Amino acid sequence: MTDQHQLDQHQLDQHQLDQQRATRVHAFTDDALGDDDATGVAQRIRSGEISAVEAVDAAIARAEQVEESLQALRHPDFERARTRAQDPGSAEFAGVPAAFKDNIKVGGMPMTEGSQALPPTPQPKDGRIAAQFRQTGIIPIGTTTMPEFGWTATTETLTGQTHNPWNLGYSSGGSSGGSAAWVSSGVVPIAHGNDGGGSIRIPAAVCGLVGLKPTRGRLRLTDGGEAMPVRIVTDSVLARSVRDVANFYLAAQRVHRNRLLAPIEGVDRPIDRPLRIGLLLDSPLAPPTDDATRASVEALGRLLETLGHHVEPYTLPVPEFFKQDFIDYWRFLAMAVEGSGARMFGKGFDRSKLEPLTQGLAEQGKHRLWKAPVFISRLLATSAASRIAFAKGPDVVLSPVLAHTTPKLGYFSADLSAEEHFRRLVDYTGFTPLHNATGGPALSVPSGMTNEGLPIGAMLSSNHGTESLLLRLALQIEQAQPWQRIQD
Repeated sequence: MTDQHQLDQHQLDQHQLDQQRATRVHAFTDDALGDDDATGVAQRIRSGEISAVEAVDAAIARAEQVEESLQALRHPDFERARTRAQDPGSAEFAGVPAAFKDNIKVGGMPMTEGSQALPPTPQPKDGRIAAQFRQTGIIPIGTTTMPEFGWTATTETLTGQTHNPWNLGYSSGGSSGGSAAWVSSGVVPIAHGNDGGGSIRIPAAVCGLVGLKPTRGRLRLTDGGEAMPVRIVTDSVLARSVRDVANFYLAAQRVHRNRLLAPIEGVDRPIDRPLRIGLLLDSPLAPPTDDATRASVEALGRLLETLGHHVEPYTLPVPEFFKQDFIDYWRFLAMAVEGSGARMFGKGFDRSKLEPLTQGLAEQGKHRLWKAPVFISRLLATSAASRIAFAKGPDVVLSPVLAHTTPKLGYFSADLSAEEHFRRLVDYTGFTPLHNATGGPALSVPSGMTNEGLPIGAMLSSNHGTESLLLRLALQIEQAQPWQRIQD
């Protein structure tokens, strides 16, 4: 290569880097939060180095700094957060500023599920999930954006878009995209999300975060969850470190613990034994994985081999009918919202304001309603099948989170036809829905970057009740290959 060619390539690389920096937004600064994770902030509050009031004030200032760029705030709760910070209590995360996704009941706050069809009526009291989260000591400063009812893998509605802080022209993922954008950009160190088809793991992957979909029943059941024939939705957190996710669950299970599951342990050290890891690069439910995503996950597989694990190709035992069954159930839930919204959300529900995707899914669901006994029973049976497969197969499965890299905003535009939107969605999210049906745990961790400067995520999954195994493996990865930080 000639000197001139090298110089031209260097200038091109520098130009691309400058473009990435110009479209990247974060709120990290020299304030009370610094660049600490939630565990670090909690430790400094306990030691008296900073106060909870200072931490909450810093988070509010950061939210105001980046909101115009990110559009991730749904309903602010700033003044009440400041009041709560004056007496934060003594729980593990006492005084740590956080956020709730706009689809759980938070006392005194609206719950609009990202939809114009729901009136912004304050909830009379905290629901089960908000109560459990707040008893860990976190102080929510507001609720974050989501797509309508969480149907899709981006955070875009007819009235707004939430931007990816790593590159503002791209999606922040969904449906917990507002929470992911805030944690990734440094507004808060930890935030609530929930996952019914990948809605924690997807935004974690595209925003460079750690996101755990826990075993079904790990946390309290969300309000109304008992009415779902297949309980695919689980609540959790998005964070910037493995230890934050583990420590959150330590705190949460002191509030409520499911005695049918082994407790999540403290993750103070990485895994200390070799694991059998199955490498799954292509989903049986989607087109082949794109080159950038495949290369990133393969590289993580090689890293795991150097750490002493046995990695070998793995074929996911998924029955042919699973994809259609999950799609039918998706449509079934949309049909329930469209037809029973007033009973579910109150008299102010206005179905005429539903977005095209909700309307289209609901209409398709009506035509498939006669199949409900079949697809519901088969989805319920996947839990036992998953346990058997892990008992016979690898300890952990390593796969992509998504079938291709993060799309630009508009790829999942809210004004797309329901048919085209859903086609793109199914092809993108081929790896995540299985764990929602089976109820098993799955964890998204950062694994690489695209040429556009966007994170790529990899997914670790294992048998029911083995979150500690996944977290200790993820800690080993984090220590061996620290995540890239947006502020760097």
